[in-house]
Amino acid sequence: MSSLERSLAFFRPHHDELRKRMVRCFIALILCSIVAYYFSEQIAQFFIKPLFDASPLVYRLVYTNLPEAFIAYLKLAVLIGLIASFPYLLHQAWCFVAPGLHDHEKRLVGTVVFWSSLLFIGGGAFALFSVLPRLLVYFMSYAHPGLEPLPKLGLYLTFVARLIIAFGLAFQIPFLMVMTGKAGIVEAGYFRKKRLYFYAAIVLVAFLLSAGDLMATILLCFPLFGLYEAGIILTSIFGKKKRSPEDTPPTDKSDQDREA
Repeated sequence: MSSLERSLAFFRPHHDELRKRMVRCFIALILCSIVAYYFSEQIAQFFIKPLFDASPLVYRLVYTNLPEAFIAYLKLAVLIGLIASFPYLLHQAWCFVAPGLHDHEKRLVGTVVFWSSLLFIGGGAFALFSVLPRLLVYFMSYAHPGLEPLPKLGLYLTFVARLIIAFGLAFQIPFLMVMTGKAGIVEAGYFRKKRLYFYAAIVLVAFLLSAGDLMATILLCFPLFGLYEAGIILTSIFGKKKRSPEDTPPTDKSDQDREA
């Protein structure tokens, strides 16, 4: 048997297991998306309501291409299906990697998944219930009887989804900073010294996530600045690694004899 055949024989059980897990994930995503599509109109109305509340001049949305409404509802259904099936997808991924992990690695992965998921949900909720209404009120302030807004269904839902995802990812900043501190990669002082560089990077990322919209960039930047400063504080508190016995420098024997 050649080395290539031995390698394939070694990885075949892992490949079969991975394929089984991926098939289950795909089926779960399809089923959740189908259910979400059945309620897509109600879900869309939930996201559209803040727009109607922002201005009395906006009471309907339009679509200019025949398949636009169908595609918009389809995208919304897939996004909701992904969110709904995410716990199951995460479980399948865990079942695939868990047998090869040690106990401390399993605890670390559990901590990372829990806090990152919690922060993502918090960021998305903050965007949906706090940022989006204020942002829409500002945008609709330009509307008047002589300038009628006609938002498109597909573009509006895409805007809302992009905003929620952007804030969900942005809320990972403090957690990532703390994890780099606990891993000993950087210290809190490094984030303080490079604050201006990170602020510039935050502005650039916010500009890209908001698709170049100036007001959305500003509204996204200020929470990111606050999260960055919170990350510095948390890194200084929780980011210090406990010194292990191996890290303790050995005591010079001659010094001990001299003290005696």
